[in-house]
Amino acid sequence: MRNLLKSNAIPVMAGLGALVAASTQVAAADKVTYGTNWLAQAEHGGFYQAVADGTYAKHGLDVTIVQGGPNAANGALLISGKIDFFMGSPQAEISAVEQGIPIVDVAAIFQKDPQVLIAHPDQSIEKFEDLAKLPTIFMGKDGYLTYFEWMKANFPGFKDEQYKPYNFSPAPFLADKQSAQQGYLTSEPYEIEKQAGWTPKVFLLADSGYSPYSTMITTQASLIETKPELVQRFVDASIEGWYNYLYGDNAKANALIKTDNPEMTDGQIAYSIGKMKEYGILESGAALEKGIGCITEEHYKKFFDDSVAIKLFKAETDYKKAFAAQFTCKGVGMALKK
Repeated sequence: MRNLLKSNAIPVMAGLGALVAASTQVAAADKVTYGTNWLAQAEHGGFYQAVADGTYAKHGLDVTIVQGGPNAANGALLISGKIDFFMGSPQAEISAVEQGIPIVDVAAIFQKDPQVLIAHPDQSIEKFEDLAKLPTIFMGKDGYLTYFEWMKANFPGFKDEQYKPYNFSPAPFLADKQSAQQGYLTSEPYEIEKQAGWTPKVFLLADSGYSPYSTMITTQASLIETKPELVQRFVDASIEGWYNYLYGDNAKANALIKTDNPEMTDGQIAYSIGKMKEYGILESGAALEKGIGCITEEHYKKFFDDSVAIKLFKAETDYKKAFAAQFTCKGVGMALKK
């Protein structure tokens, strides 16, 4: 009996050791929350991909995506420390600097803001500046105060009289051929084509010089100071998730998106992914050589200078406090591109 016990001791101890190791690995995973800026969609796909395919887990992270939406306040949750990371924007972060709120962009997933203006196809609107000839442009208030000010400053002919409030329905635009409408490259044109049966003219503001990054990874300055390694792991894993989402098997990520947002369709998801690739939303500029998520001071400064010119920010604002460039531009995940 003693020999039998002795002979079983090694496998029993090995099994216990494996259990201890497994429990240690589980305990070591850092719980992290990431708040998006709207309902789940393909534009958030890389984050869902990193959850679905285990990329976050591989980096020692247990990530919960907190979905945004019309009643969400994820930006406020970041400021109050209720979530760890948020899908912010350079405009919001520079504004926070002016208010003394210490939140910082650590990655720029979208090198181009997907903001577009949409026109009817039969109105001789062939290039961006032709939009100035239209009597009506439907825009939200935020757009009127930001990119429309940039349009007026950089292109002749745009004027306040063109502005009409956008109520998030394409119906007024569809009824008025002599109008344009704001939208996102990846969504509104798809819905308009479905409803109208024709393909609208689409003008990406970023391709005419409007320069903000978009779909940021934003966090509190205190997390960068106290846990820079955690920030780096989350940034790296998210970037890998985006490469896998764009170029790998994204079925599980899309299933998670549709679970969070049951109104999302496969057709809309496929359209969004196609447009993100076609227009270089994630892969353009510095990101082509240095990887998705790349933040450069040059790019950030251009947006700041353009915004100062339209009096969106004060010239003396220390915009460099709004971003931290050390976590990106390292070529992370580029080998995953197939």
